[in-house]
Amino acid sequence: MAGRKGAKHITYLERIKIEALYTNGKKAQEIAAYLGRNLSCIYKELKRGYYERLTTDLLKIPAYSADIAQQDYDYKAAGKGVPLKIGQNHHLAAFIENAILYGKYSPVAVAFCIARERDTFGLTLCPRTIYNYVENGVFLRLTEKDLPRGGKRRRRKAVRTPCHVKRPLCQSIEERPQEVEGRKAFGHWEMDTVVGQRNGSGPVLLVLTERMTRQEIIFKMRSKTAAETVRCLNRLERQYGAKFRQVFQSITVDNGAEFMDFEGMQKSCLSKKRRTRIYYCHPFSSWERGSNENANRLIRRFIPKGVPISNYSQAQIKDIQYWINNYPRKLLKGDCSAALFRQFLLTLA
Repeated sequence: MAGRKGAKHITYLERIKIEALYTNGKKAQEIAAYLGRNLSCIYKELKRGYYERLTTDLLKIPAYSADIAQQDYDYKAAGKGVPLKIGQNHHLAAFIENAILYGKYSPVAVAFCIARERDTFGLTLCPRTIYNYVENGVFLRLTEKDLPRGGKRRRRKAVRTPCHVKRPLCQSIEERPQEVEGRKAFGHWEMDTVVGQRNGSGPVLLVLTERMTRQEIIFKMRSKTAAETVRCLNRLERQYGAKFRQVFQSITVDNGAEFMDFEGMQKSCLSKKRRTRIYYCHPFSSWERGSNENANRLIRRFIPKGVPISNYSQAQIKDIQYWINNYPRKLLKGDCSAALFRQFLLTLA
């Protein structure tokens, strides 16, 4: 009988033939020649379906069962799981490793980059698939510890209600227009400081986050004081000129000492008129500046807690700002803040 060519795995029909031939006393060499299979393949198959059969004299003799062999094959095949989608695409694997290890991207951001370069990579991957590859050790250099949060899942926080410990300074967040709360209007910001050393001494970062586009502006301040905060806002106003009032319609801050100069933050350094509106969160209510808090987590990928801000130059701070503004964001459907921010700037008179 002509041998079968190109068959990778032995089929159940072939196993039935092996059982019949082996029961009739055929040797492994004869079975291999009859089926057109490699001799070692037949030996492995006889071992897979091996069992001991009792004769009429109650003697045990070696036998082969097609059903036993098929059950063993099916069980092991099920354990293999779905083949890796990434396959032998070493270029894509290297891109994922470099993006997470050196670019400090999350699997979500990497998935957006791969989708944009689909013609280059020839496929797309969902974030969950990339997470699974990392967790299962598919990559040579990448482990769960290399992920932005060290592989730890973020726990959902319980919904909190504002706690009225003391009356917020001047305008409370409760007076902020509803359109700002719903992120339906451009030009409304949140502002916070990021410290390096735990005692808060030395230089700090002043961080502004636009609520709609998540555009980030970072200043390196000499100290965590109200005077330094006003100085940075004055510098920002000179940069934007007449458009400042449109771009920075409101700024929401907490009740920290660096934000105590309410009038200085609101008053223009160019015309002495009001340049923006300042709203204060309730005490101990950081979730009311959620965009700020998320942006601060991105900064911490580059500046860990406890490391002095003085260790970083102005150029390095601007590089971090550029990275954040050009980082693909899930909440922006894969877009980056910089592109959306530029679009809104072009619409201003």
